[in-house]
Amino acid sequence: MDYVELGRTGIQVSRCCLGTMTWGSQNSEEEAHAQMDYALGRGVTFWDTAEMYASPPTAETQGSTERYIGSWLAKTGKRKDIVLASKVAGRGSAFGGLPWMRADGASTRQTKAQIDEAVEGSLKRLRTDYLDLYQLHWPDRAVRVFGGQTYKDYDDDYERFGDILEALDAHVKKGSIRALGVSNEFPWGVMKFLAESEKRGLPRIASIQNAYHLANRVFEYGLAEIAMREQAGLLAYSPLAQGQLTGKYLGGNLPEGSRKALYNRMQRYEGPGAIEAFTAYVDLARQNGLDPAQLALKFVDARPFVTATIIGATSMEQLKTDIDAFDVEWTEELEKAVNAIHAARPNPCP
Repeated sequence: MDYVELGRTGIQVSRCCLGTMTWGSQNSEEEAHAQMDYALGRGVTFWDTAEMYASPPTAETQGSTERYIGSWLAKTGKRKDIVLASKVAGRGSAFGGLPWMRADGASTRQTKAQIDEAVEGSLKRLRTDYLDLYQLHWPDRAVRVFGGQTYKDYDDDYERFGDILEALDAHVKKGSIRALGVSNEFPWGVMKFLAESEKRGLPRIASIQNAYHLANRVFEYGLAEIAMREQAGLLAYSPLAQGQLTGKYLGGNLPEGSRKALYNRMQRYEGPGAIEAFTAYVDLARQNGLDPAQLALKFVDARPFVTATIIGATSMEQLKTDIDAFDVEWTEELEKAVNAIHAARPNPCP
């Protein structure tokens, strides 16, 4: 396993990051503990969660993932062996308000009061007194963040970038947060946070956690240059397009226990041209003697603007396959082949 610096923080993270959002919905606490044991044994020291998880978000499962991690930390005493990241929810209108996430039943926003409540809640569930990375799960602005290829303007009702950073800075100064990141963010938002940090001496954004995979390379259009020049690298989520790039859904297949079978929330990965693109990438992998999942994961890992690739698995077999992908050799021939498919079928699943 390779390790790199998280932004300019001095924190070293594994290039493979353990995603956890299925713990508490598709995975039991025992299964989550087994995944953590195995991943750490393979050198995966960077783990990502959120106050909202398990996914999909419900009042009944909210916080379960953090509680599972917390019970594992209490059992093993290995807090210092991992770099632990969590997130505060963004503007709740993206999910119908999420009123059950706040004590007063308010729709989630990134106000100082809600950030304070979210940080303390995550620390309690995780049974730790600090988070290595704390991220804004999606913007407080009413901008379209989950899929779509068009822009629609929004009103001026959002928490100001500097005010959000000031609220987080209070926890940095207390020692309960080491570094800050954003997620599902756009170039303007990242640059505004960076500008406010520089102008007001506030903590700097160290990472950008956005969707990125073979069928969604829109990060490269504006954010990749920022990630490289500002040392705020990508933490790529959904590198397998929620399983679509494994090929398991091709031909109309609907595997029992899969996210599509359980929740039918994959519309982001089912737009025009998506099936044709997935088929082309899966065929390319098989022509080169590779597991399709490993081709997709190694593609992301090979990008210079990526700090870490976030994997997620519901079985130990999937987890082993995913981690093994980081040992695959990425060649110039593979690079040319995926770029040719991308040129013919660009970004069907933004």
